[in-house]
Amino acid sequence: MLKINRENLKTSHQLIWFTIDFLMLGLLIINLAFIIFDSTYNFVAIQNLLAENAPAIKELYHPIHENFIFYDLIFVSIFLTEFVIRWGYSIKAKVYDRWYFYPFIHWYDIVGCIPVGTFRFLRILRVISIIYRLHQYKVIDFTQTKVFQFFNFYYEAFMEELSDRIVIKVLSGAQEEIRRGSPLFDRIQNDILYPRRDMLSDWVSQRVAEAAQEGYVPNRGALRSYLETRVDNALKQNLELSRLKYLPVVGPTIQETLEEAVGDIVANVIHQILEDLASASNHAFIEDIVNVFLPAPEENREQEAPNEALINLIIEILDAVKSQVKVKHWRSELT
Repeated sequence: MLKINRENLKTSHQLIWFTIDFLMLGLLIINLAFIIFDSTYNFVAIQNLLAENAPAIKELYHPIHENFIFYDLIFVSIFLTEFVIRWGYSIKAKVYDRWYFYPFIHWYDIVGCIPVGTFRFLRILRVISIIYRLHQYKVIDFTQTKVFQFFNFYYEAFMEELSDRIVIKVLSGAQEEIRRGSPLFDRIQNDILYPRRDMLSDWVSQRVAEAAQEGYVPNRGALRSYLETRVDNALKQNLELSRLKYLPVVGPTIQETLEEAVGDIVANVIHQILEDLASASNHAFIEDIVNVFLPAPEENREQEAPNEALINLIIEILDAVKSQVKVKHWRSELT
């Protein structure tokens, strides 16, 4: 059902024009139905069918059919009167820059008023324009109708399928150019990524610090205990170290002291590394890594071999984008 927003209809200063729109919409629907019925009545088979099954209707309508142009001109006169009134209002309100713009913009109103042949069916354009105008002013909500939702669904599905194929084709072409070492790769590296190297370093540094803080700091004790256990087991399996216990008197003590010292050293080293990664001091380390991936353009020109790591990274990013583009959102709406 077509929903009407009564609040907007009441509060709008264009209430008169909206009322005229509704009246014209009703007259247009009646007129189009009249035209379709009369066009059908022109067939002799239809006249014979009515004469046999509904002679009263044929007898009543036949004089109207004979004077069809007269009755159609009544509708045309109403439509032209409304057109002239709107034209005059547009001139007074200065809706358009020139007074003669209105008939050119609303040409379908004039052409539809020609009472000849198929020109009459152009009046359906006027129906569409009125409905669109009322919808634009939120007087009616055409999007809630089942007809609109039906056609809009298949339109969106068609456009999604079409756009997905185009995007995938473009991305595949970009991947091929990057693999062949075309200027596209140099533009991506030198004009897009390199000027943003500091931003990338800051972002990676921040993400590494957050990951270290969330993953290491809360589990610091458990990680230290795990490292000490692993180191202790590894030292016990070492043949050279296990021979120390055979030394008289001090052998077991030396072995135990070495195990504790090595375990403590390893745990402290890992602890310091993760503490550094979890702090802002990791920026210099991350920046060095980013600089290796994104050297300066003059440094990059001195290298004979292309940056394979960066090429693979860009290709994988494009593969991820293509995989996301291939997702058919309209199919999920059917389930």
